[in-house]
Amino acid sequence: MDREQRKGGIRFRLVAAQGLATLFSLAGRLGKAGVDLLFPPACLGCGRRMAVHGAACTTCWRSLRLIEKPYCPVYGTPFARDLGPGILSPQAIADPPVFDRLRAVAHHEGLARHLVHGLKYRDRTDLAPVMAQWMLRASDGEVARAEAILAVPLHVMRLAGRRFNQSAELARALAKLANRPFLADALRRTRRTRRQVGLGQRQRQENVRGAFTVTQEGQSLIFGRRLVLVDDVYTTGATVSAAVRALKKAGAAEVTVLTFARALGDPI
Repeated sequence: MDREQRKGGIRFRLVAAQGLATLFSLAGRLGKAGVDLLFPPACLGCGRRMAVHGAACTTCWRSLRLIEKPYCPVYGTPFARDLGPGILSPQAIADPPVFDRLRAVAHHEGLARHLVHGLKYRDRTDLAPVMAQWMLRASDGEVARAEAILAVPLHVMRLAGRRFNQSAELARALAKLANRPFLADALRRTRRTRRQVGLGQRQRQENVRGAFTVTQEGQSLIFGRRLVLVDDVYTTGATVSAAVRALKKAGAAEVTVLTFARALGDPI
């Protein structure tokens, strides 16, 4: 084969590669257009038509009460005004938690409550990536500093009935977004507990006491590590505190609890 033939072959391969790239790009755009046609962008709250996916209309957005600084560095409880760096809330002073810090996206009301219920009770697992983006921002850098991410696990019997763990969906999406390992099997709920809804704080604590165990394969993945533990909602903290105790017992260096929503009153 002479030089001109070789050059012609190279040109043909380049043109073919460029043609394939163009076809793939066109297919991608057509595919997206097809998805948008079948599932048009809608408000995350009310379902009103929107220009893009993963957005909320003005009315629903107004119902979202984000938890912003200034807040307690331990509990993440918002302050009515900035009291200066390192100032703790009365709760953090009187009742220090077993976890190192708590962060949450928003108050458990309005749009935030709607998203949590959609994920948990209406099988809207498509909401998890959007919610995870907000959780990454709300973590205030703790996800970036963490060495691994875990979720508060469900008991195997409850998981079978619900088909998926909403906290694990959030944690998996967050780990992918932040390029951090998701330890899906390092922590297990080994004792089936009653539902926490309707229980008082002390009853909740007793209900989940000793319910979580670090697995044998999870021991080496947890020991000495900075971890982020993900749950959907923080209410009294009984469940996440029981899970954190198991992680700390296994040698975790730090545990940040990160939730999407949190039951809160007015800023202190």
